Amino acid sequence: MTTIENTTAAFYYQGWETYQQLLIKAIAPLSAEQLALRPAPHLRSIGMTVTHIIGARVRWLHDLLKEGDEELAALGKWDRKDMPERTAAELVQGLETSWAVLTDALARWTRADMEFVFHESWQGEEYALSRQWVIWHLIEHDLHHGGELSITLGIHQLAAPDL
Repeated sequence: MTTIENTTAAFYYQGWETYQQLLIKAIAPLSAEQLALRPAPHLRSIGMTVTHIIGARVRWLHDLLKEGDEELAALGKWDRKDMPERTAAELVQGLETSWAVLTDALARWTRADMEFVFHESWQGEEYALSRQWVIWHLIEHDLHHGGELSITLGIHQLAAPDL
């Protein structure tokens, strides 16, 4: 029997993959025109929301947690100003690529690894962030923007993730 002390972090985050697959299922069939739809003119389009989910995942994983390679790091720029629009297939690939790096890390990290604290500086402020905090932040970020995505899809009578 596995004890809590010997279980990798993946055990605690079961279910997140289901959410990932629901996001992919909602995005995969969308056309370029549908990806450009917005809930309001001043808010992100469907495609921009997905690139933001991908970009944030990648920046936390690569830049802070030092997971993945430079190919992964390139995905972290997808949501930056003046970047090209992405197709549904590219967005699915970005979600899958960032997810693969995340799940590989969760399968390796132990409880002690999750407690490790990174000391970082951002915009002149000092932060002490544990791996566990970063993973929780990625979950809440996926859920927040996945909700935004669901509302936008619904507004335009498109299939939203079936939660």
